[in-house]
Amino acid sequence: MAFVPLWFILIAILWTGFFVLEGFDMGVGMLHGIVGRDESGRHTVMGTIGPLWDGNEVWLIVAVAATFAAFPAWYATMFSAFYVLVVIALIALLLRGVSFEYRDKRPGLRWHRTWSWLLSIASFLVPLIIGIWLGDLLAGVPINAGHTFTGSFGDLLQPYAIFTGITLVALCVLHGGTFIALKTDGPVRHRAARLARLAAPVSALLVLAFISWTHAISGKGALLNPVELIAFIGAIAAGFLAFDRREAWAFASTSAVMALAIISIFVDLYPRAMVSSTNAAHSLTVYNTASPPYSLKIMTVVALVLLPFVLAYQAWTYYVFRRRVGAQPIRQTVPPPLAGATATTPPPFTGEPTPRHGRHLPRRRHGG
Repeated sequence: MAFVPLWFILIAILWTGFFVLEGFDMGVGMLHGIVGRDESGRHTVMGTIGPLWDGNEVWLIVAVAATFAAFPAWYATMFSAFYVLVVIALIALLLRGVSFEYRDKRPGLRWHRTWSWLLSIASFLVPLIIGIWLGDLLAGVPINAGHTFTGSFGDLLQPYAIFTGITLVALCVLHGGTFIALKTDGPVRHRAARLARLAAPVSALLVLAFISWTHAISGKGALLNPVELIAFIGAIAAGFLAFDRREAWAFASTSAVMALAIISIFVDLYPRAMVSSTNAAHSLTVYNTASPPYSLKIMTVVALVLLPFVLAYQAWTYYVFRRRVGAQPIRQTVPPPLAGATATTPPPFTGEPTPRHGRHLPRRRHGG
């Protein structure tokens, strides 16, 4: 049964990778309208994650798929219990993707502002809802002896779970701010760094409270475990580095704190997979929800073969797009000129509709 804890660790790593990589994406989505004050600035901010955001979301898909394959009973109970949360998270993820793709398809200030607002709201909802989701795993939800969820949606909105979501939102803001400061230049970079300095103390305090609450609710003794202790120290270090304008180190620290915050949930959860608030004996564990040993063995071989290639490809992608994104003039996309027409260079797009030039042709009068 050695494959059972191995796959629990792998699922924890996948959730951690999702929040470390997609965390700054969601932070950029929340901050792009604040840090990028004009259309050129917003375009610059969104350009920092343009080649990366869709690849980062794959970590969430793989985490869910791995749970389904390795722990089918856990998957069934979790998704039946968190059905409403899952639907809200999916809608928010879809809105984020659509906002990225459609925002610059048409000129017009109202069009751009609408998609920017949708992007900001969706980027806020994703870490909040998934944070509530992960917090409920440890806080406990009503589950009976048959591993069936017996509660309602209100049972999911408990204080610890909501606080977990708020903490992850704050970490995404800090993570995104340090990433924008690391990847841009000029006024956008300075505004992002200033915002990160403002967010750092708030995020650090929330992380410290979250780590303490997580340890207390897990019921695993009075002393913090090594993961919680390092997260405690890392939260303070991230705040100091953000104030010191060491952008690369600040981003590395926020990445570490984000990772340790997610890992601490799974460390305090193990060997349980989902806590029952009805009766501790009804809690799901990694052993009573796992797939047969042969299935886990085959999955392990496949993961060992494919995972290095996936990680290498994503590392190469980050290497290729490692340079800072500078402000660039935004031009309106126009169709190619018709045959015989004179080609002209389109004017820079300022966010306002392009005025029509030329005189209106007189109307043809009929009769008389």
